[in-house]
Amino acid sequence: MDGQLGLDLGGMPRRLVKVTPAKLATWSDCPRRYRMAYLDRPAPKRGGPWASSTLGAVVHNALKGYFDLPQERRTEEQAADLVRRCWKSDGFRDAEQAEVYRDRAKQWVADYVRGLPPGMEPIGLERWVSTPTEKIVAEGRVDRIDLRDGELVIVDYKTGRHALGVDDARGSQALALYAIAARRTLRRPCRRVELHHLPSGEVAVWEHTEESLGRHLTRAEEAAEDLALAADTLAAGGDQDVLFPPSPGRQCSWCDFRRHCPEGQDAAPEVEPWATLAP
Repeated sequence: MDGQLGLDLGGMPRRLVKVTPAKLATWSDCPRRYRMAYLDRPAPKRGGPWASSTLGAVVHNALKGYFDLPQERRTEEQAADLVRRCWKSDGFRDAEQAEVYRDRAKQWVADYVRGLPPGMEPIGLERWVSTPTEKIVAEGRVDRIDLRDGELVIVDYKTGRHALGVDDARGSQALALYAIAARRTLRRPCRRVELHHLPSGEVAVWEHTEESLGRHLTRAEEAAEDLALAADTLAAGGDQDVLFPPSPGRQCSWCDFRRHCPEGQDAAPEVEPWATLAP
């Protein structure tokens, strides 16, 4: 791989690489999946929808709709009804299972909004933020941005199987990049990031320093440089399997490109589309 990545591009200055947390996470998780998701044209056919992804999208949409309402209409009942109106059943085993999780999601969202401070008004909902550095343009869409005591707070909703802790908030490259990009986009300080796990009601919080944000940014720049060089080398005729090798593991059970990857099929058994739902 190193030999192929040694492509001489004639000393031309490298363009800024535009990355999102999702792209960086995909590259880190499996270079082959990155190639299939972002580079192959035509793109390989993906697998079907996952019930857990459907559930997460419904909750996110319902909460955005809740904050879009006038203050006087923001009630628990309205929040639960927004789940009903946003509901989709893609990926669920059957109508009965979908109904169970729809009712759970209604309760999660109603409980969540009940615990919010009265009259709170986010400064951003599903807000796109972006910032250039010397090497990359980091950008992404943040679930919610609050303004508290003159500083921005990044809020990320979670609906997965397990509650998350301080280490998850501290180690999240996505949240760190959102904080860096949000303070440039909105011109206010931003250090605090939060993971809000709706099924448990738990909130994981981390207060970044300039040093911790800098470490996340450095790792993002290094990964972006690697993935951009691999993409350029591929475009120049490099071997796709050398440049974008698979990283087989248990995550292959729910990879969208499993059908196109023999190594992934050998690494882990296929699971049903509802297997990743919270119990």
